[in-house]
Amino acid sequence: MNDYRTNKMWENVTPEHWNDWEWQIKNRITSCAQLGRIINLPDNEKEEISRCLEHFRMAITPYYAMLINPGNPDCPIKKQAVPSIGELAVDKCELEDPLGEEKFSPVEGIVHRYPDRVLFLLTHKCSMYCRHCTRRRLVGCEDFSVSNNQLEKAFDYIKQNTKIRDVLLSGGDPFVLSDSRLEGIIARLREIPHVEIIRIGTRTPVVLPMRITDELLNMLRKYHPIWINTHFNHPDEITADSTLACGKIADAGIPLGNQSVLLRGINDNAETLKELFTKLVKIRVRPYYLYQCDIAQGIGHFRTPVSQGIEIMKNIRGYISGYAVPAFVIDAPGGGGKTPVNPDYIMSLDDSGAVLKNYLGEIYTYPNPAPVQIQA
Repeated sequence: MNDYRTNKMWENVTPEHWNDWEWQIKNRITSCAQLGRIINLPDNEKEEISRCLEHFRMAITPYYAMLINPGNPDCPIKKQAVPSIGELAVDKCELEDPLGEEKFSPVEGIVHRYPDRVLFLLTHKCSMYCRHCTRRRLVGCEDFSVSNNQLEKAFDYIKQNTKIRDVLLSGGDPFVLSDSRLEGIIARLREIPHVEIIRIGTRTPVVLPMRITDELLNMLRKYHPIWINTHFNHPDEITADSTLACGKIADAGIPLGNQSVLLRGINDNAETLKELFTKLVKIRVRPYYLYQCDIAQGIGHFRTPVSQGIEIMKNIRGYISGYAVPAFVIDAPGGGGKTPVNPDYIMSLDDSGAVLKNYLGEIYTYPNPAPVQIQA
């Protein structure tokens, strides 16, 4: 990572402030003018970013911004953090709610798609708004966290459904909440006898590693078994800081998995992913899933054909250790759930897309991306 003190924007920032996660959030880059003080932006790119910001918010932590390589126009860090004009192109196949979460939401904040587990959405806030976000209909649109009243309804739902043994805390990012707020939620879940596992989905080890404090981990230790899944997409995201954060999580006895998304122009080749997966294992993070990019509105420029992902996985399996190879899955559009991309689940595959059979034997269609067309 570049030394932040070489940038005039932060040359007088103390190490204490830089390593304070709350300072990082308060000082996120949210405008084109701020971004232009960090990386050189041609006029046409400024115009395109400004157009995009009329529809979608931008927020980049100073830490993650310093990972951008200003000399590389195809920098994989920049592509994940900085808006592009491609976000304004919406294919007719793309969906506002691509995973059908709203139809599986019995009470606000709860998504109950699988029999024994629920997704518990605690907030719409993230420390950074990733450009490929599948929940862009919610995340970054408003600074929302669940109210106490909504929490009570969610707890009641989980209590009444005794088949629920696994609760995944997500959002947004649960780790943007304070330790005390998060502990209050986890403690309530631990009081429910049939809840065996609590999982947390967070990208803070990648974009805000200073959030992984000793205080946070000491709190989480009290509520084992806790599992954490994070979201590294490219080897350049594995830095000394993110390595330290992941090591602290592992040392706290918390298993740590990774869910990557296959993204065009970022990691859509076997060599990049082999490097990513082997480096993750080295820092004690288990590659868990590689997702085919969802068909959310405005992220079609990140999508790859399904056949490309299959070919990439062919060139990974056997070339690196098996425990470093994640499952390649499609989260079936409309709420079919995570479907492994292998012959048992692929009914047909052609230039138009893939026809999938999920774990219940139900049939879903995943369309391949259409050529991106931007209206002037």
